[in-house]
Amino acid sequence: MSVIRALRNRPFIFFTIILLLKGALAWFVVFDDGPSWATVVTEIPFFWMVFCVIEWFATKRKFLYYMIVNLLLTVLYFAVLMYYKYYGVIVTYHALNQADKVTKVGDSTYSLIDPYYLLIFLDIIIIGIFMLRPKTVAKLKNIGMRKANRRVLLGAFSLSAVLCIFSIWPNHASMNEIKKAEGMGILNYEVYTIFADTAIDEELIDKKDITQEAIDRQKGIQPPLVPAYFGADRGKNLIVIQMESFQNFLIGLKIDGQEITPNINKLAAENFHYDNFYTSVGSGTTSDAEYVVNTSLYVPRHEPAIQNYVDKALPSLPKLLASNGYATATFHTNEISFWNRTELYKSLGWQKYYDKKFYGNDDHVAFGASDEVLFDKTIDKLEEMDRSEQPFYAMILSMSAHHPFNLPERKYKMDLPERFEGTLVGDYIRSQNYADYALGQFVEDLKARGLWDDSVILFYGDHQGLSLYALNNKEKDLMKEVMGREYGYTDMFNVPLIMHAPGVTYPAKWEQTGGQIDILPTAANLLGVSLKDQIHFGEDLLNQTTNLLPMRHFLPTGSFINDTSMFLPGISYEDGTNYSVIDNSVDANGSTEDQYNRALKLLNLSDSYVKQLPDKDPNVGPIDGSQENESEPAASAGN
Repeated sequence: MSVIRALRNRPFIFFTIILLLKGALAWFVVFDDGPSWATVVTEIPFFWMVFCVIEWFATKRKFLYYMIVNLLLTVLYFAVLMYYKYYGVIVTYHALNQADKVTKVGDSTYSLIDPYYLLIFLDIIIIGIFMLRPKTVAKLKNIGMRKANRRVLLGAFSLSAVLCIFSIWPNHASMNEIKKAEGMGILNYEVYTIFADTAIDEELIDKKDITQEAIDRQKGIQPPLVPAYFGADRGKNLIVIQMESFQNFLIGLKIDGQEITPNINKLAAENFHYDNFYTSVGSGTTSDAEYVVNTSLYVPRHEPAIQNYVDKALPSLPKLLASNGYATATFHTNEISFWNRTELYKSLGWQKYYDKKFYGNDDHVAFGASDEVLFDKTIDKLEEMDRSEQPFYAMILSMSAHHPFNLPERKYKMDLPERFEGTLVGDYIRSQNYADYALGQFVEDLKARGLWDDSVILFYGDHQGLSLYALNNKEKDLMKEVMGREYGYTDMFNVPLIMHAPGVTYPAKWEQTGGQIDILPTAANLLGVSLKDQIHFGEDLLNQTTNLLPMRHFLPTGSFINDTSMFLPGISYEDGTNYSVIDNSVDANGSTEDQYNRALKLLNLSDSYVKQLPDKDPNVGPIDGSQENESEPAASAGN
């Protein structure tokens, strides 16, 4: 009964200790230095402010209010643990809008839970068990019947408020959200983000000042007067294959003599392989990759593009090509409603889509039909589209190698070494081996049906599969074995781009820096489609040799990639760190403050541009390709 006695006599102190332990667990997971005296100084004042309010106003059911606060803060700390485990950033209120999607990716979410995370709910379970006894409930009702000293409460509240302010204010200017949260305290940071976002609006650049010349100037490039390869594949089809969670380190990888991705290795060896190419996604991951590739715009600061930007009439690759005589279609085995693609596809101007209705749910892997089914059914549609006089643009999203990489045993195509069994790294490698097998069959079908030689075909990874933050020590050791060195930030965001362009590409590995945002201008140049009247933040990789790629969400604000390094800011540029894109080693001279400022400016230009776009017509959207009674796409879909 000591627990009940403590609750009855000192709930203020009891719940302070309980919540401090939970805060320490969150600090242990999130911050490099773990819990310290800073944990006490920054977290306890927040608890006490809330507890003082309870003591001041509550005369009855005081225990209930303490438990509600305990439960709410416990859930918040748990959300911090889970979000950090995948994204590597502190969760904020912005993520509430994504809560409904957690249930749709349950396996992926549950796989992030380390068993000791559940200790955070231990006190709630124990107290709940005690509360099953009627006598215990009666005793708990008596908590707080005696009024607390108002002067003491006012003093404690005021002191706590001052301590919170002194934790927040000196750290509010920090660019690095992790360092900001560590300086402020997790709970203070959560409150700060709410008020900061409502009180401080990002500067909106007037649309007349958002020109292609202004963008190119910030990127440090000068478009050539006569672009090389312009129109070299005019009239050819464009096929873009987005490879789920595929990272560049897989190309050429062998484990105990086994080639992990033999088909993609062959593609990389026989075509242009951009080896220093990076994902540009935010919290929307796969759907963000679709957005970036098809718009050449940056993702929003806090939310997925499908949440923030899909009400706009977005300039896009589908619209651009449709206005140049192309038929357009996108292929994905999940439901179109997943991650709000219903609205995304309207905004992008796709003419047709093929989703779960078309592919069915046979041979289920991850969230839909397997990649084998995807490619087997898609190839027939592509051949059908190719019979038309119109060239076509098709985007195909693979999905079988989706986190947490629970590939069904019937799909195993390799023998995984024992030391990799039961690990995230091993599951990832096995899943990508299967995805490679399915893709290899598709490539052979493209060649057999005459589509290979009549199409520009781009293969790229959509986002990281192995998050640094999700790996345990054993898995980090396995990655060290795989990489031959420590697995780092540059490796995590490095995805491949493989380009097949008839008459243009040949076996070559390109080391220049590129990103998903560069795909639109590169494809447009090959197809001979002018971007004179279309704002784009990417560059043509066939006509530029230098690049500047701002990064968002997974890295601190102000992070970017240049030709030699990935830069992560500290409190500001001065205490930031450069990681070499070659081997992830720290490079003291890898970037300049001018590049840092220009990267931030590019993000501001992109945000300002999208916010000032007109709203889309909600009544114009793509046709469901699975329907037999298809009609012609609306003419305005290509505008």
